[in-house]
Amino acid sequence: MPNVAIVCGALLILIGITGYTSGVMSDKASITALIPAFFGIVLNTLGLLAKMKEDLRKHLMHAAILVALVGFIAAAGRLVLRFGELSMTPAVISQIAMAIVCLIFVILAIKSFADARRAAESI
Repeated sequence: MPNVAIVCGALLILIGITGYTSGVMSDKASITALIPAFFGIVLNTLGLLAKMKEDLRKHLMHAAILVALVGFIAAAGRLVLRFGELSMTPAVISQIAMAIVCLIFVILAIKSFADARRAAESI
């Protein structure tokens, strides 16, 4: 699961940098375009720490799922609030991509936690 956190974190960083670069090119740059990157840095860090600290892996992965869940709620919430007036701008595409990456991580983490629990109970 730490590897999944690292990959999802890297994707979020890429989404944030791409969004910000798009804004710079169109003279509409805003630091808010980097929000996915900030979430990605945290997710990536938690994944790396979980790989290094085996005894803290469970706690770090729980923290990672919390970060991804907040990221999904933040991105999806903004999209839902503006649903009637959405157009496919780079900002909206970035929010959709962030919501998808965060949701995929949450789903994979929940599946991993459930599989680990079933494996522990069968011993």
